[in-house]
Amino acid sequence: MKRALPVLVLTVAGIVPVWRYAPADGTATAGPDRPAPPPAATASGTPSAGASGAASLVVAGPTVATEKGDVQVEVTFEGEAISAVRMLKQPNHPQTTAAVPTLIEETLRAQSADIDTVSGATITSEAYQDSLQAAIDARGA
Repeated sequence: MKRALPVLVLTVAGIVPVWRYAPADGTATAGPDRPAPPPAATASGTPSAGASGAASLVVAGPTVATEKGDVQVEVTFEGEAISAVRMLKQPNHPQTTAAVPTLIEETLRAQSADIDTVSGATITSEAYQDSLQAAIDARGA
């Protein structure tokens, strides 16, 4: 009986943050209740002139359905290089939200879809790589 009160107090202390948890707002991704932001150029890969005057090409990859949710990327090319990657669709999950910056950083470093998956977000990482590779392939078509 002496342990019941501390166990109850610690249980409540552990549950309260879970009840109060609200995902950070202000992400640039689409969700089921929020439409995707408009792309910088058409998703068909129409070139546009950037601030530096160099032609940039924006290509959206296909939507990849996973058990966690849909994943879709948009890739911006400056000449031959990948200059930016943006998530158009991603699962609404804390592990995915934490993995996206790492996936984008690795893509920009590797300049390809040949990147490692992020531990804890393997399904999303693999779908990200599939959508990214399709966008890279579509650029060359």
